[in-house]
Formats: sequence, C-alpha cells, structure tokens
Amino acid sequence: MSTSAQALPKPVPGQPCSCGSGLDFAACCEPIITGKRPAATAEQLMRARFTAHVANANEFLHKSYLPSSRQPYVEETGVAPLPWTRLVIHSHEPEVKPNVSYVEFTAYFNGENGAEGALHEKSEFQRIGGNWIFARTLRQGPAPVKSTAPKVGRNDPCPCGSGKKYKQCCLGKA
Repeated sequence: MSTSAQALPKPVPGQPCSCGSGLDFAACCEPIITGKRPAATAEQLMRARFTAHVANANEFLHKSYLPSSRQPYVEETGVAPLPWTRLVIHSHEPEVKPNVSYVEFTAYFNGENGAEGALHEKSEFQRIGGNWIFARTLRQGPAPVKSTAPKVGRNDPCPCGSGKKYKQCCLGKA
C-alpha cells in the first residue's frame, strides 16, 4: 500500500466504533470488551478484538485468545501499539463445524514512512462454554488464486499449436 491514512483515535462512547460497523462504540464493541455481554458471533468478536487493539485493551485481547485465555494476564511494557486505521471483513463463515467459525479480514495500519500497511488473515474462532474465542490463524495473506482455465488432458492436442498430442509435445517440458 502506498497511501497514508489517519490512525484511529481511542474509541469513546458517543463516537462511531473503530471496527467500522457504523454503530456507536457503546452499542457495538464496548460491551464485549468490558465483559458486559459476550460476542454473539465470531465476526462480532473479531470486530471487538480489532477495536481492543485500537483502544489498547490488552487484557481483553489476552482473554479472548485461546492459547493465552487460561493464563494469568501480565501487562507488557515497552511495546508500542500499531496505529490502526481501519478494518475490512471479507467473509464470515458461521458454524463451518459445530462451534467453529472462520472470519477473513484485513486490518490496516500506518506503517513505515507513513505508508498504509495491511494484515490480511483468515482466522478460526471457537465457541467454548457459550463464548466465542479467537483460536488460531488459518492463513495469512489473500486466498490463493485458482485457475479457471480447463486442464489439458494427456491425449488432447497440445495448446502450443504444434499439432501433436500434449503428452508427446509440451507435457514433459511443463
């Protein structure tokens, strides 16, 4: 990314939520971050986790991540937070298996030299004891591109135009 974007301010009630839902922070992510209500979906938890990064709500991030959720929280010092700029949810796959959902998203931040960077990820969320929790990253970066062109069979004419069968022409060269 080559453009620069304004870092999001720390979220406050009465202002739009940092997650980009269009809702007020007090009605969107704040109750989830403060523990007043659980996230109803994996996407809601993903949005709340992004907002928690913007708000530096590190204890919520610790508790909503499966590998650290059962460990006591210890505040980290000397770690500068990233200046997050926006969140884009690409897809939410609810209940791909019982109590498991996937969310694909891109979280944007101000990187080096003011250029906007992007963290594109597909993540797994699990519902444990009725609460959604971030379990693990399935893939970083966009999904692989799959070719839509039909495959050439061994006995089909070679696509190079030689007039030979593919197996007798370019198959061994590929």
